[in-house]
Amino acid sequence: MLKALIFDFDGVIVHSEPVHFLQFQRVLAEEGVAVSRAEYDAVYLGMTDRDCFITALERSGRTWSETLVNELIDRKTVYYQACRAQLAPLPGVETFVRRAAAHLPVAIGSGALRDDIDWVLTNLRLRDCFRVVVSAEDYERGKPDPECFLLTLARLNEGLGEPVAPGECLVIEDGRHGVTAAHAAGMCCLALTTSYTAAELAAADLVVPTLEGLDPIALAQQLE
Repeated sequence: MLKALIFDFDGVIVHSEPVHFLQFQRVLAEEGVAVSRAEYDAVYLGMTDRDCFITALERSGRTWSETLVNELIDRKTVYYQACRAQLAPLPGVETFVRRAAAHLPVAIGSGALRDDIDWVLTNLRLRDCFRVVVSAEDYERGKPDPECFLLTLARLNEGLGEPVAPGECLVIEDGRHGVTAAHAAGMCCLALTTSYTAAELAAADLVVPTLEGLDPIALAQQLE
């Protein structure tokens, strides 16, 4: 029986991946590194900013240091935050989250930065729905490693009388790395086709275009 939900953030709560790509591309271009949208989708989507920049520098034959990577992250954050007022919630997400939170413990497990997550959730008036928010600052190994989701569940369990096992948890994702991470954590995964096609997300337990019109309790029962 599914007893908890963990949401990814970018591409699940808000349609932010195109904005992330443009600012990632902009920062790398300033460093003389070119990245196409196709390459971003194939390699980087779902990674933390840190992993994105390290991977891009290594793929281009550049050496990197923690100082350089942190500077690139800071620069991208400034560019991204200048655009975030343009971000819109994905179809059906607000209703789905509120319905889910009324019946189940829900959390965010994301590679996004905490300030970006909190800003969006506060503006959507959804922050109180999530008992736990785990962001890129909270863990070392990004998706497809399961650390993000295992940490999210561990923190969620700290506030529950009866702990939820990984197999009782549903992850909602939009990325291939996220689907892999959810399964590596021993969790069930619902994938949204925000960023990839249904065929590309076929490893998920269920693939849907949006959360619009879905009932979280019926969905949890369907995936048991």
